[in-house]
Amino acid sequence: MKKLVFLFISLLSISLFQSQNKKSITMKKKILFVVTSHDKKGNTGENTGYYLGEVSHPWEVLHQAGYEIDFVSPKGGTPPVDGFDLSDPVNKEFWENKEYKNKIDNSLKPSQVNPSDYSAIFYAGGHGAMWDLADNTELAGIASKIYENGGIVAGVCHGPAGLVNIKLSNGKYLVDGKKINAFTNEEEAEVKLTNVVPFLLEDKLKERGAKFEKSELWQNHVVADQRVITGQNPQSAKSVGEAILKELKK
Repeated sequence: MKKLVFLFISLLSISLFQSQNKKSITMKKKILFVVTSHDKKGNTGENTGYYLGEVSHPWEVLHQAGYEIDFVSPKGGTPPVDGFDLSDPVNKEFWENKEYKNKIDNSLKPSQVNPSDYSAIFYAGGHGAMWDLADNTELAGIASKIYENGGIVAGVCHGPAGLVNIKLSNGKYLVDGKKINAFTNEEEAEVKLTNVVPFLLEDKLKERGAKFEKSELWQNHVVADQRVITGQNPQSAKSVGEAILKELKK
């Protein structure tokens, strides 16, 4: 009888261990996408938001690889969208995916996010990011925890605005001493918003100690350095997704 009880307890313990282990593996598969809640380009009256292609292209790469993606925005709920172009088949695929359209339309608030659930955090661009991501201390705290848990922090175009004030537990800025890129001063001038955005992203990243790299206007350029992955512009969005995937597989 004692042997049977011991065998039962042993089997139960193994089953619980396997269940918990499976759960932790599943949790590690999740990636958090950050999108802006801001919908106006300064006082120009022009609409903005997250740039659709900068969500859809990394999403396609990571979703196809089997990763589950959640969305968070400073205000939660339905974030404003920019760059709405359904002639792009990847945009169309994302927009017509009922599960993920529902997820982004019901984005989480930062207070609803548990950083330990995620192996990576990705900041999508769109000009709105310049107004509400840099100073969001809750999102910066989430990113810092994911990074210090061994995870990845990534961004594309104006998304790295969310990186400029992330500090690690040693008091240093996340980007300090790392190769970084993002929307450049030249690209901001090209779209005539140099005097509209609250700061120039390239300059701010350099102020924080980043080793800023860049290519010519609208060229695909992605940098990966110590689990921080950044892309220059919308043209770099898919490549950022691929770089995140490569890092996750290490």
